Amino acid sequence: MSGYVLSLLALIVALLAQFWATGVATGLFLRREQSPWARRSWLALAIASLLFALQYAYLLELAVSTGLHDVRQAILAALASLVIAIAAYAFRRQA
Repeated sequence: MSGYVLSLLALIVALLAQFWATGVATGLFLRREQSPWARRSWLALAIASLLFALQYAYLLELAVSTGLHDVRQAILAALASLVIAIAAYAFRRQA
């Protein structure tokens, strides 16, 4: 597997994980039975996750259209996104 393909796969994983974390955080923000502080925290997480997903989408588009890629950065993005998605899922179970 070439570095280019590995970068594309890692960016796709990062993008999907961030979108999933955004969905979880948005769903929990819409719950009315939580305190206002908790709802604002979920909203902040949803906005931040959406911005990261947008950044990963731009990186993926750059890699596909021009061939520019950084394997280390893509793998770190995928790992960080997976950690955020797992944390959002774990916090969801507590809420």
